[in-house]
Order: sequence, then C-alpha cells, then structure tokens
Amino acid sequence: MQKLLDKQRVAFLKYLEKIRAYSDLTLKSYDETLKEALKVVEITQESSHICFNLMPYRIKIANLNAKTISKKLSAIRSFSKYLCDHNFQVLLKSDDTLKVAKTLPKPISHQHIMQAINMAEEKEKFIVLLLYTTGLRISELTSLKLSDIKEQWIRVLGKGNKHRDVPLLAEVKELKDKYLSQNSVKVFLFEKNGEKLSENSLRYIVNKVFRRVSLKVTPHQLRHSYATALLNGGAPIVDVSELLGHSSMATTQIYTKLGTTLKKKSYNRAHPLCGVDK
Repeated sequence: MQKLLDKQRVAFLKYLEKIRAYSDLTLKSYDETLKEALKVVEITQESSHICFNLMPYRIKIANLNAKTISKKLSAIRSFSKYLCDHNFQVLLKSDDTLKVAKTLPKPISHQHIMQAINMAEEKEKFIVLLLYTTGLRISELTSLKLSDIKEQWIRVLGKGNKHRDVPLLAEVKELKDKYLSQNSVKVFLFEKNGEKLSENSLRYIVNKVFRRVSLKVTPHQLRHSYATALLNGGAPIVDVSELLGHSSMATTQIYTKLGTTLKKKSYNRAHPLCGVDK
C-alpha cells in the first residue's frame, strides 16, 4: 500500500504543477507534508475503500500554529480528493477543520497580464482576456453556453444556481467572433468532441500562457485581478460584489483590504519621510 500511495503522490504533484499551476514553493510544501503524513497516518484497507485515520498525524503536529496545521490538513484533503477522482475510494477520519484567519488573495498585475497576452495565440488570448475582463470562476467559464452571450452582456450561471449579467468588452467580443468563425462549437463556448471543455483543460491553457513569461498563474488569480482592478479604479463595492456573484458583500470586502495594502506599499515607496530614521 505504501508503494502505491508514494506512486500516486508523485502523480498528484505533477498534476498540481502541470494542471493547477502551483508554485514551486507550494509543491515543495505539499510534498513534504504528504511524505511526513503518510509515515504517520493510520492506513487501513476496508472492503470498499481505503481509510486514512488522521489522528496520529494530528497529534504529531499539534504543537504547530493553527494556520500551519490547517495547510497541512488541506494538502492531505486535496490528495485524498485526487485519489477519489482516480478510482481510489478514500475515507478520512479525524478530519475536523480548523478556523484560521483569511489570507489576502494574490492578483496578477495588469502589466504582467498584458505581457502574457501579447505572446499568446488567438484562442489563448481570448480565454485569458475573457477571465480578466469578466471575473468568471473557472467552473462558470467551462459551463458558458453560446446562448448566454449577447451583444454586450454575458448571462452567467453562478453558485447556488444564481444568474448574473457581466459586461462584454468590445475587444473581447471581437476575439469571440473571430474564435467562433474558426471553431465549430454547438452548445458551449469551449467544446471538445461535442462536450464542454473541462476545467483542467482551461486551467492548463492559462498556465501555458503565463509560463511563457515565467509566471505561474491560475484562473482564480485572474478573478482576483479583475476584482482588485475594479475596486482600485473606484467601482462601488456593491457593484463589484454583484459582478463577482458573491452571495454576501462580506466576501467582497477582502479585496478592499487588498487594495488598502497595495496603496500602503505605494505610499511607503513614494513619501519622502517613509523609512527615515527618527
């Protein structure tokens, strides 16, 4: 069992690198956590599933701070989900979650996004710009139908089966029209063999675009960039919340904190008295 899990661990890390575009630092953290955990976690083979009892591992890491413990448990959960998605039925025991303070999202600068777009192929450019100018979740993009796209608006089916309308920029519409003239799609905007393109396929395309400029970027970071750009540009938070499809404005407020952080850094760089010894 240990050899099998080690083999799957290596495959899982490759998936995180190639498809999910995780950073080298994150990959190293996941690898170290899984190696450490698989030596301690109580693993039993049941009739229909593999059971991971996390209690021995939780005892081992109990002296760490809550945020570190939460990250380690999250890595194990992600690995377990990967195993389940690849025909291994895994059951986690002693998997109580820990509440930790939310960290700020990490948007990509407009300059870096445009640099990557300038090196992208037409379809790649369309996908990245569509994400950057609409703030769509990757699940919303893969489910986007041709019938959802109007002249200047896109009707999005978001979480909780709630619809919202987001503007379609003229430049993105031109790319969309050119894309449709060159690709035969019937129902969904992005299709392969008559089926909607998978989330992982779209993630891979985004990853490939930014890899050319030596960056690791996920589709969700483009959503962060969209929200941050709107708020820093003066858009009312209530409008940004609606455009993002947030069920609560409290979720959107994390971006206002991010904007404040960025402004503080700019202030520290610009003001002549910042950094002066008193």
